[in-house]
Amino acid sequence: MKKILALLMALTMVFCFAACGGNETPAPNGDEQPASDLAYIQDKGTLIVGVTPYAPMDFLDENGEWTGFDAEYARAVAAKLNVEAEFIEIDWDNKVYELESKNIDVVWNGMTITDGLKKQMAITDPYVQNAQVVVMRADKAAEYATAESIVDLTFAVESGSAGESYAKDNGLTYTGLQYQSDALLEVEAGKADACIIDITMANSMTGEGTSYDDLAQAVVLNEEFYGVGCRVDSDLCAKINEITDELIADGTLDLLAEKYELTLVK
Repeated sequence: MKKILALLMALTMVFCFAACGGNETPAPNGDEQPASDLAYIQDKGTLIVGVTPYAPMDFLDENGEWTGFDAEYARAVAAKLNVEAEFIEIDWDNKVYELESKNIDVVWNGMTITDGLKKQMAITDPYVQNAQVVVMRADKAAEYATAESIVDLTFAVESGSAGESYAKDNGLTYTGLQYQSDALLEVEAGKADACIIDITMANSMTGEGTSYDDLAQAVVLNEEFYGVGCRVDSDLCAKINEITDELIADGTLDLLAEKYELTLVK
């Protein structure tokens, strides 16, 4: 009888230890380092680039391939990383989510560097100068030479863009649309008095000899800079800065800036 009781007690202790052990979570090793984002990208062999249609930074050519300053720049960096650049069209308003969820690896689409975005992603050094500019019908543009003169107009802007931020911060009446190009269409169709877009797009798409030759730039609202967005604390950010320095030194980015009529930040 004693032997049976002893056996039962021993079995009970075994089950208790097993149950307790099954619920334990091993303590993290204090010496472990966070996974390298750069290694993750190189291991899978692709750099997934989040873009929207935005000439001259990213747009589809006649063959349906992504091209433009940023597209060529991203491919040059990917080649230095020994990976392929893959482009995915995103909703610009959801760019932070797309990055955090690893649907994309970088936001590389003429992204204006702001204090707000710096809190949500790691951003490279600035690489191209930009500004927000008011675009309207060419026969009206001369009447609106100051920021004060535009306060009673209705505007079209891209949702989540620097243009929308300016409109919101300055109490302007505006409609948010999916793309900056949609904002141009809204003005062309007479549904808005003007739009606020990047001067890089305005230079490329408005004025004589362009898609919108009856639209023109009015007042320039500010000065700003483009950067590439990476995941928070990503070591890819510093690597892109390093490669960018190489592409400036060998003249690659100068040639691209000349091709797309942009001003580099060096």
